Amino acid sequence: MSDTRKGEGLAALGARTAYADHYAPEVLETFSNRHPDNDYWVQFNCPEFTSLCPITGQPDFAEIRISYVPGERMVESKSLKLYLFSFRNHGDFHEDCVNVIMKDLVRLMDPKYIEVTGFFTPRGGISIYPYANYGRPGTRYEQLAERRFELHGMPAAPVKG
Repeated sequence: MSDTRKGEGLAALGARTAYADHYAPEVLETFSNRHPDNDYWVQFNCPEFTSLCPITGQPDFAEIRISYVPGERMVESKSLKLYLFSFRNHGDFHEDCVNVIMKDLVRLMDPKYIEVTGFFTPRGGISIYPYANYGRPGTRYEQLAERRFELHGMPAAPVKG
């Protein structure tokens, strides 16, 4: 780890990896954003996300995509990996997983804007792709969240055959 980041108290980065066997938001860590006055996107893709169906206990598989515009704090990527891994034995519906991830990251970082999408593999012939977003209230990011949410919900044009 660079000397400029050593004083930020990051415990996961550079340490032996220990995986939680339960939902563990406490593993999330942040560091200072060196460019808080700039607007820029940070995107994480987790193509191997798993959780458990709360009814059957069977595993659900998904790609989780997280995109955010950071404020003062940013999430450290190894701690995010450990956090997402902690859902492996956690029973929750797809929509709940996506909303919990977004809310945990909002509490952790207070980003200007964030969106989380889950691309869950089909179960019973149906794919579920829940989407949640947040824009900091009273700012232009709140309007960004409204616009992106409206556009996200637009139905695709039917395929004409």
